Amino acid sequence: QVQLVESGGGLVQAGGSLRLSCAASGSILAIDAMAWYRQAPGKQRELVAGITTGGSTNHADSVKGRFTISRDNAKNTVYLQMNSLKPEDTAVYYCNAVAWLVTRREYWGQGTQVTVSS
Repeated sequence: QVQLVESGGGLVQAGGSLRLSCAASGSILAIDAMAWYRQAPGKQRELVAGITTGGSTNHADSVKGRFTISRDNAKNTVYLQMNSLKPEDTAVYYCNAVAWLVTRREYWGQGTQVTVSS
């Protein structure tokens, strides 16, 4: 099992910055990749950014140049640095981990609210 705990959400004005953190515990050696997703009201959950154990990253086109995903392996933590925030970034942000525990399994955090005011 893998447990994920997010933190760092909040209310910020447009143009501001926030940094989300996701701390992993449990079977962390089984984790293959981690990612941030978001879900706005009335919309489907979408991938924001992902990072592999090797450090390769990908970012959604809508956040490229503004958001950066990174990880601190010593702290078992993944971060999402969000700059130049826009009202359309308002959503609940979820941390995701893919782990191989006999079979491929996905784990989710509880979510953290990010609200960007105009």
